[in-house]
Amino acid sequence: MSSPSKRREMDVMKLMMSDYVVEPINDGINELNVEFHGPKESLYEGGLWKIRVELPDAYPYKSPSIGFLNRIFHPNVDELSGSVCLDVINQSWSPMFDLLNVFEVFLPQLLLYPNPSDPLNGDAASLMIKDKEQYEKKVKEYCELYAKKGNISGSITDDSDDDDVSNDDVSDGRSESSEDDVAGNADP
Repeated sequence: MSSPSKRREMDVMKLMMSDYVVEPINDGINELNVEFHGPKESLYEGGLWKIRVELPDAYPYKSPSIGFLNRIFHPNVDELSGSVCLDVINQSWSPMFDLLNVFEVFLPQLLLYPNPSDPLNGDAASLMIKDKEQYEKKVKEYCELYAKKGNISGSITDDSDDDDVSNDDVSDGRSESSEDDVAGNADP
């Protein structure tokens, strides 16, 4: 069996060699930003997000922390911090999974099949349940405003276009957060 550090290197290399744009942070492989496209035939199709990935020292035995850096309207993603509520990452992670699974299976499934009964974004969950048409409209609006190539250059605190938005349905930019808040898991 290979050591966790070798496995981490192998998983990061596999992700870098795939179709994803991967930016190591601080010249290391423990923290990465990855460009993620919304899945085809979903409300998020055409959207582009920057996902922050933090690999703990015990990876792959402990799950990575995953967080959206640009805004997304989804019941299972906290709008302010970008944290993701996804059981397979937060509770049932296994060393059998790798980073490619996160981007090719887990995140697309999250966007294709939101779970409003276990929300991190109560407004999105409530709207999805009460008025599906308005929910879908708001998801597409967020994609248009926040999930384009120009919106992913910075981090959570770099919402340069937010000051120009005058739409009452869309709140202002995200609050400043520490790095721990940005990509934190739901686990304590």
